[in-house]
Amino acid sequence: MTAALDLRPAVREALAAGRPVVALESTVIAHGLPWPDSLETARAMLAAVREGGALPAVVGVAGGRLVVGLDDAEVERFARRGREVAKVSRRDLAAALAGGGDGATTVAATMLAAARAGIRLFATGGIGGVHREAEGTSFDVSADLAELGRTPVCVVASGAKSILDLPRTLETLESLGVPVVGYGVERFPTFYSRDGALPLNASVADAAQAAALLRRQWELELGGLLLANPVPEDQAIPTAEIEAWLAEALEEAAAEGVTGPAVTPFLLSRLHARSGGRTLAANRALLLANARVAGAVAAALCAGAAAP
Repeated sequence: MTAALDLRPAVREALAAGRPVVALESTVIAHGLPWPDSLETARAMLAAVREGGALPAVVGVAGGRLVVGLDDAEVERFARRGREVAKVSRRDLAAALAGGGDGATTVAATMLAAARAGIRLFATGGIGGVHREAEGTSFDVSADLAELGRTPVCVVASGAKSILDLPRTLETLESLGVPVVGYGVERFPTFYSRDGALPLNASVADAAQAAALLRRQWELELGGLLLANPVPEDQAIPTAEIEAWLAEALEEAAAEGVTGPAVTPFLLSRLHARSGGRTLAANRALLLANARVAGAVAAALCAGAAAP
């Protein structure tokens, strides 16, 4: 991994000096948001990490190199090209690097790169999980869950995407030994919503408490942790509304024969249309909130490490 990993100078210098760094994925830039919202949101996330007290480092495959710290021109290229940029998870990394082109890293691939680089915090929107059609003809479970079970990185996210089977997603995380910790909440955030009913076993009130918990997590070499930060209240959408729109979108997906990797973008586009753009606004708000929290936790973690 060392030969393939390209740590940009600012990231390398910050890590060598013991300063806080937060990883950001590139899939959300290329696949998660439409142009030009994608570029605007990416730049706002970088600023939010800095506001939290850390250096942001966007991860992606650029020219056959796994880069930690994509520059602004590269971020803009990913945003402009959108879905033309291949989505790269753990299983795809070797092929993407051998191919010599660009690739947008998912949660799983970004976690892997962050861990190899020595970065402990990673901010995103929502993790993948168990899909609602998993009991049907295909058993679709995101590689994000297994990565959380084995890779010692804290992922700050607004839970899992609400289009998923959330109870089974949490059960799978439990089976993999992944702590799911609420950030200021005691129930699992459901991406666009704050009124979910799934209880959590642990929560923290602030960045200092999160950092203290993470130190214990990694002293025991227990792998990854999901720090669940809810969407800001002023952009939250009630779960009942999301579920009503989603039921219609699922029927459309079945009628049109949409399956596999195409399901998620199909459902998200339908939710965007039915909500009149409210889901896009919520997505942007939670991405910025998570970036800011990750920056603050990374700063608290480094401050604790530097304390006598």
